[in-house]
Amino acid sequence: MLVVKSGPTTATARLDLIAQTCVDLLHVQARAHRAEETLRAEQRLHSAALHLFLNGQAALALKVLGLAGVTHATVCRFTGTAIQDAHQTLWRAVQGAPRALICIEGSDLVIVLLHGDSPDTRRILPRLSAIAERHQLAGAISDPLPLDMFATAWAEAGAVRLNVGAGQLTSATGLGVKGLLEVVPDQRLSSWSAAILQPLCRDQHRTLEAYLRSGSVQAAASTLDVSEGTVRARLRRIGQALSTELDDATTQAQLLLAVRTPVTAHQARTAARLITHPALPTELLSPDDAYRWASDVLEPLDSAQRIALRCWLKHRGRTAPAASELKLSRSTLTEWLSKIGDTLHLDLPSAAVRAELHLAAETIATPEDAPPFLPRRGGRTYRNEKSA
Repeated sequence: MLVVKSGPTTATARLDLIAQTCVDLLHVQARAHRAEETLRAEQRLHSAALHLFLNGQAALALKVLGLAGVTHATVCRFTGTAIQDAHQTLWRAVQGAPRALICIEGSDLVIVLLHGDSPDTRRILPRLSAIAERHQLAGAISDPLPLDMFATAWAEAGAVRLNVGAGQLTSATGLGVKGLLEVVPDQRLSSWSAAILQPLCRDQHRTLEAYLRSGSVQAAASTLDVSEGTVRARLRRIGQALSTELDDATTQAQLLLAVRTPVTAHQARTAARLITHPALPTELLSPDDAYRWASDVLEPLDSAQRIALRCWLKHRGRTAPAASELKLSRSTLTEWLSKIGDTLHLDLPSAAVRAELHLAAETIATPEDAPPFLPRRGGRTYRNEKSA
């Protein structure tokens, strides 16, 4: 250690100065050690709370964290080779956000934003995007979901982040900047959503959301911790309350858009009936604006891809019946869908992505965008219809 002091001094003064400097350095070291221990303890606490959320113990997790007034969570998951460095950067970046849960889980860097039903994540999203770019991480962020659907948000973000390029953060359940939640003005969207869902009670709303996001009664029953028979009975009553058939692909796409719309203070005074023609309601976008939006979304696809995608979406993402109608083998259609996802840079297994693509496909569809008009190139799995 070298101690430097200006001006003349005695030997005793030098010894005193060195001794005092040593004491000061020990104090600094002790404070740093305590801060490091506190940091490690907080990080262990965040990891424990995450496991509680994943195991359906949201109330206990909030008690452990000492938080109140939290009803929803937004999950962001990053993967990459520099997650340890990014973890420290992220921890410092969100110190002013006490309702942010940050930890490393397996090979993922995870941030969970805890909030009420009207989240304001716009401040932190640019920080997360910057961290992804700086550390070359691939990340996906879920929609805000109720705490009892935490596992759904976790799965959505986890599935999509594997298909994201390094240095990017994308939405796990939408079309990003091209998504309807970004394109349609907030007030217009929330007004329409409130009017459509007005007849539903809280339990019906939750059941509908779980069913639409998961795409199956079985998965919804697991999410809601009820029997499959209970889910089916609730869905029948929901269909009656909304005066609509829940099995229709366009109905499901519109309803999923409605339940994904963030809640605002505005509430509809009267209910509105769901109208599936046009596919994209005029309350949201004018016909011209809707056509421009849909064309922009699907513009990279050729005619055969648009027909195949539209047919698959009308069958609500079921490959076997879509392949049968298209007169393709399932393996061929699966290969096409993979190429379509790559071309559009979208994760087709996401229910929200499929819903918006369905609305786009139906908005610009012509009579020729149908299986009988699928271009044929010969071969056993892509054969001429007359020879089939």
